[in-house]
Amino acid sequence: MENNGEDEVGNGKNGAEIFHDAEDGLCVSMVNGNDAGHQDEGDALGRPGNRPGEVFARMPTYKYSPYYKMDHKKRGIALIFNHENFECGGLKSRSGTNEDCKNLKDCLTGLGFDVQVFKDLNYMDLEYQVRQVAAMDHSNHDCLLITVLSHGEMGIIYAKDTPYKPENLWSLFTGDRCPSLAGKPKMFFLQACQGDKLDGGVNLTINGSRTETDGETTSYKIPVQADFLIVYSTVKGYYSWRNTTKGSWFIQAFCDELRNRAHKDDLVTILTYVSQRVALDFESNVPDSMSMHRQKQIPCLMSMLTRLIRFTVPAGYGASSSKSGTSTNRLL
Repeated sequence: MENNGEDEVGNGKNGAEIFHDAEDGLCVSMVNGNDAGHQDEGDALGRPGNRPGEVFARMPTYKYSPYYKMDHKKRGIALIFNHENFECGGLKSRSGTNEDCKNLKDCLTGLGFDVQVFKDLNYMDLEYQVRQVAAMDHSNHDCLLITVLSHGEMGIIYAKDTPYKPENLWSLFTGDRCPSLAGKPKMFFLQACQGDKLDGGVNLTINGSRTETDGETTSYKIPVQADFLIVYSTVKGYYSWRNTTKGSWFIQAFCDELRNRAHKDDLVTILTYVSQRVALDFESNVPDSMSMHRQKQIPCLMSMLTRLIRFTVPAGYGASSSKSGTSTNRLL
């Protein structure tokens, strides 16, 4: 990694079986597609839950298609919530986040997304924008993508005025609440710290020396939580690093890999290369603080996808290049 500055820490704050896991529940168990005469049981209290009525949505692709359908009339909405300045918790401004935002906007526009950028929203306004998109008809859209660039801690992310739980972002887009996106990929990217741990890395050696190593149906039912992809810039409990002029390590790598691979590899494969780049090509530079010096980072992916995401080439596609410059690094 280029040695071009100092680092700053933190977010600026100082066969059929009968299971008896709990109370008995009742539902039919199948073996090889046949009723085995037994009944499955739910974990926890085994309560059946409230089912006021079945929810139906249009089937966007064949049941066992390996890829999501990505040739609707429109690619879909991409929201970017860019947070630089805050009014809560003594949080410091996030220098470099505007470069992340520009980089993402250019990249996602090139992929055909309708990109909408929001700067320094308080939580009520952020939630309003998410609800507006959840209430839209996405029938002619391939997918949905939401990115948040902000400070964070364990299990929370910050709006301008208050912290909130990240799941508030995607809970409105489950198949039962947003049927026009049922069976379509819903992607969420969170560039933020998720704790205060540091990753010092591990040196790989050989013999004590440092080295580098190199059948369809007309309809089917899916879980309401299916087809989500949630990507954190760092592992739960750990810091996430941001360069004050080039942007965060994760967004830099993500945009570069999208430009190079978006039309030849599926998204999970691309994200694997993103993780490789973040893990191997970046290292913190804080020579005046040995506890923060030469620290590492690894993104974290949580997938409920049922197919592969491969972006088709939209009309007029043109990848844009990112700017470079000298800078410093900071933790988010």
